[in-house]
Amino acid sequence: MSKPFLGAHMPTAGGVHNALTSGRTIGCEVVQIFTASPRQWKANPISDETIAKFRVALDATGCRQTIAHDSYLINLAAPPDSEIIGKSRAAFRAELERAEALGLDFLVSHPGAHGGDGEETGIARLIESLDIIHAETEGFQVRTALETTAGQGTYLGGKFEHLAQIIHGVKNPERLCVCLDTCHIFAAGYDIRDTQAYEETMGLFDQIIGIDQLKVIHANDSLKKFGSHADRHAHIGDGEIGLTAFHLLVNDPRMHEKAIVVETPDAETMHEVNVKRLRDLIGADAPLPAAPVLAL
Repeated sequence: MSKPFLGAHMPTAGGVHNALTSGRTIGCEVVQIFTASPRQWKANPISDETIAKFRVALDATGCRQTIAHDSYLINLAAPPDSEIIGKSRAAFRAELERAEALGLDFLVSHPGAHGGDGEETGIARLIESLDIIHAETEGFQVRTALETTAGQGTYLGGKFEHLAQIIHGVKNPERLCVCLDTCHIFAAGYDIRDTQAYEETMGLFDQIIGIDQLKVIHANDSLKKFGSHADRHAHIGDGEIGLTAFHLLVNDPRMHEKAIVVETPDAETMHEVNVKRLRDLIGADAPLPAAPVLAL
């Protein structure tokens, strides 16, 4: 049967190459990393030594796909006269440069926030930012995976239509794809808890964005209730979403060879558990009962 590639967001202590090695140890076929601190504006360029070590580890581990997540500070939809937009564009360009230097497949990025100026204005600003940065990084192979969000506050990405508008609006749409976060879409009001809800949501995604644009999935259960607009991850099967949704996800032939990455709490002790939970669902009997919510 067709299967997705499973993995986790791995720590990079001691060097980004260590994320591949430790990821392989816990059964990862794909690995997501931060190439720099996600809470700082500036970072050093990737050194030749770092690149060499990463590529050796990549060959040694046989990792199928590699992904980075950009800085949490970046907001490419900020007002054009703000200090934030200049910092965000510079930081995102640097994120792309580091990802390209390492030879990563995808760079996951949140679409940003309009800050009260309206969704259409925010989307237009984001498109402008991406067009500028794409022109400055012409020829790069790494693709930006725009991530679905919980739709909290003025953040973009809580509606599938936002991502479709952005992809269709940029001058180089081939530079973009989508990262779907299960916790985020659930919090934003897209249900996936049973077969009917899952098929309706994935059908809607395909209709509005196109399933071919979906390249990365963040598999996270939700600590908060459906439609809460709260981005709080829980362990697989221990949250409000439950195991049935993840069973449907990993057995969906449309997810064949797509990267499914866990970003669940307690990475050091629980990523291995959560990756195994997903792997054990592949080919398992269905439907599965909803799991109880556990305190984290």
